[in-house]
Amino acid sequence: MADPFSEIRITTLHATRGANFWSRAPVTRMDLLVGAYEDISSADVPGFTDALVAAMPGLCEHRCSIGERGGFITRLRRGTYAPHVIEHVALELQTMIDHDVGFGRTRGGDAEGEYTLVFEHRHEPVGLRAAALALETVQAAFAGTLTSVEHAVAELAALAATDDAPPPQHRVLCAVTGGALRGETRAELARRGIGATAADGATAADLVVDVSPGFLLQAGLPYARSELAIVLDVQPTDVPARYQDRERARRLLSTVADALPRGGVIVAPAKEWEIQDYARDAGCGVAVFATDGDVTRRDKRVARTAGFVERGRVLIEHRGEMYDAGPLRDDAPVAAQVTAAIADFTLRERRGEPPPPPPAPVDTDTHVEHAHGA
Repeated sequence: MADPFSEIRITTLHATRGANFWSRAPVTRMDLLVGAYEDISSADVPGFTDALVAAMPGLCEHRCSIGERGGFITRLRRGTYAPHVIEHVALELQTMIDHDVGFGRTRGGDAEGEYTLVFEHRHEPVGLRAAALALETVQAAFAGTLTSVEHAVAELAALAATDDAPPPQHRVLCAVTGGALRGETRAELARRGIGATAADGATAADLVVDVSPGFLLQAGLPYARSELAIVLDVQPTDVPARYQDRERARRLLSTVADALPRGGVIVAPAKEWEIQDYARDAGCGVAVFATDGDVTRRDKRVARTAGFVERGRVLIEHRGEMYDAGPLRDDAPVAAQVTAAIADFTLRERRGEPPPPPPAPVDTDTHVEHAHGA
């Protein structure tokens, strides 16, 4: 039997503090390489399941995908892979110190023999240490040397008595995400007077925050709440290839909706109905944009506001009424201009202010410099 202590190795370990790709709650993420244990399951090692259950009787309460008490034990006896076992052990170690956790996921990683597992935590240092201790526990079970997890439980209990890492608490005005044009969109928002600068002396609640997809994946949202969120596209380029898959990309970028309060508004591309539905199901308002006039009837059934371009002008349609947001300029990307116009309209409408007048023209050279600096 291959040595589990050298074959199963951590390649990534970190915690997310805000809403993230996997959950609205903080999670611990661990990436593992399993080596020879790609082909060795829990059923292949005599005594593995019995030793694990003897050390951690609470595993009998894990329902797993079978959906009933003892479901995880059934999976162990039938044969399941090491990362899945480590996920459940990490949760149970936390349960043994009275941390009520239950969410976990294990999926294939970016390379053959690599896995990503995530699990819920109540205390970040506990979650991170539980990941490492769970790995050691499962390695010992595969090696036939597991007798107890008392030392792991004692260590986690001591950690739980220390200060936790603070979760994000501040609010921002607007978050902007997508694979491209985030800086240009922030420049357009600033041109319309949206977003504070250091010179304004304003609070975080007035900020427009650029949230790259890569940051969302690795750390989750860096703030607690936002009034508005803009998803420019579903083509993230700064994440591993598997998260560029359309389905995963949509879920990743929809994370910005998790920080919107009920009634907050997400601005999403027309025809991206999965993102629109995700936000609507969370109680958020939806606005859609198109870089031409192609906003469909389905978009309009979901969206309260639509922005698009027609005859060289940016138009906003809201509850059947049409508003002119100004001429389309050639010194900034169309998507940036349209989404900024929707944001301006939406923020004013939410505050009971009249629709904004079309913006005054700006010096082209000055604007290009600002956009480049963003």
